[in-house]
Amino acid sequence: MKKYIILIIAFLFSALCLNVFGQTKQFPFEVLKTGSGDQSIIFIPGFASSGDVWNETRATFENEFTCYTLTMAGFAGRKPQPNASFENWKTGIANYIKDNQIEKPILIGHSMGGALALALAADYPDLISKIVVVDAVPCLAAINDPAFKSKINNDCSTTVNQMTGMTNDQFYDMQKKTMPSLLADTTKLDMVVDWSVKSDRTTFGQMYCDFFNIDLRERIAQIKCPALILLESYFINLKPAIEGQYRSLKTANFQYATTGLHFIMYDDTAWYLGQLSTFLKQ
Repeated sequence: MKKYIILIIAFLFSALCLNVFGQTKQFPFEVLKTGSGDQSIIFIPGFASSGDVWNETRATFENEFTCYTLTMAGFAGRKPQPNASFENWKTGIANYIKDNQIEKPILIGHSMGGALALALAADYPDLISKIVVVDAVPCLAAINDPAFKSKINNDCSTTVNQMTGMTNDQFYDMQKKTMPSLLADTTKLDMVVDWSVKSDRTTFGQMYCDFFNIDLRERIAQIKCPALILLESYFINLKPAIEGQYRSLKTANFQYATTGLHFIMYDDTAWYLGQLSTFLKQ
């Protein structure tokens, strides 16, 4: 009997330790680890997107690299977590790199994921070896208002209430109407809309509001590593404004897609993969 009591105590103690330490190691994203290689790539998807947005990209490079593909909490059907914010997510990715001893990874981020890559490389310049920013700018709000100043205490409750107050049909219709302006490849439209529809509305509203308040234009001066900036074809018309936002990033290499919209990995795939391949091998 004494033997069984000791075993039960040991089991309960182990369960307690797993629970306690598991909580301390919780990160604001799910991770898919694939591939092999001494050099690692961390893929960060954009707003309300699944890590599946990187499927074709990852398949191209996972024979040479160890790949970590993220899907942020609350997006694309993933369980939400409290206190979602751009800065908390940035810190979560940095902590994941440190805790898992990932040596000088390459960051590839799309849209909001690209901004997270910029913030990580700026705030942790010795942690990252290279970054690829896929169609993102340091300050999205400044595209329309170059004099934009971010708010110190940004209240996102109105945006959250708007999103959570919509019916499922209303939210779906909004995403269905919005997505064709971001994605030219019609075969991918339903999938990308579905990612948004499956996203937690509170997280959606909070991050939408919070991201529009982010201004990295001065912070990126701290970036040391090489940075490939891939931009959609239309942005060539806004080149002075776009590259003006990046003026503090001395390592930037700007390349503009030849066709398509915001989801460059789908709309100009061959060009996009060629740019990545050249940059990663340098």
